[in-house]
Amino acid sequence: MQVEQVEQVDWVEVPSGLLRQGTPIDEVAEVAHRYADTGVPVEWYQKEAPSAEIPLPAFRIARTQVTVGQWALFAAATARPNPQAPADHPVIGVTWDAATAYCQWLGEQLGGLEVRLPTEHEWERAARGDDGREFPWGAQYRTGLANLVDLGIGTTMPVGSFPAGASPFGVLDMAGNADEWTSTLYAPYPGAPTEVPDTEDWAFDPHVTRGGAFRHDRDLARCARRHGAYEQDLAAIGVGFRLAAPTE
Repeated sequence: MQVEQVEQVDWVEVPSGLLRQGTPIDEVAEVAHRYADTGVPVEWYQKEAPSAEIPLPAFRIARTQVTVGQWALFAAATARPNPQAPADHPVIGVTWDAATAYCQWLGEQLGGLEVRLPTEHEWERAARGDDGREFPWGAQYRTGLANLVDLGIGTTMPVGSFPAGASPFGVLDMAGNADEWTSTLYAPYPGAPTEVPDTEDWAFDPHVTRGGAFRHDRDLARCARRHGAYEQDLAAIGVGFRLAAPTE
């Protein structure tokens, strides 16, 4: 397959800076109370504590999630399944290994570019920007800025359908539509509450996902919220991915 047949990635340049990661330990109970109507126990929010300021180098991240149309070329080249969904929707039902293989394949098609999944730190910085905001678009949740369960769509939508929900760097769909793989294996943050488990043995895959999907509630739209693939049917739970790469 020739390079010119592969759609070029719409990269967003994220400058070097501080990631304001997570949630302060003394605010976890209040966060859990604020989202009590979603039924999420406080223990799930404890995984995002404590907060920390972490310097990160510059990197690039794709403006949108990998689409069914983009995946189709890889599927044809590698004899992998191609989901029956519109070409401009995010591809979902992709295992972590398959997402990583796509990154490697695409990098080869693009002349040896180091395409990869974002780390959990990179993902949260791209979502939060410099001010540690709660949601990619700001401090308050607003229905209609992301494809989450409150819209009642019940499936994916074309990537980039909610430009008003963009992150400070202009990255789209960092909340909702498809839950996104990161390259990071789950582990408690340094200094986490003692109740936070060392591993999540109940997860289908040990890697952290971020952002939530069309089936998730607004708590998953929070930039600090750590998630995972807790069911084997990755299409049903809406697991997809987006790309990252070093700066040129």
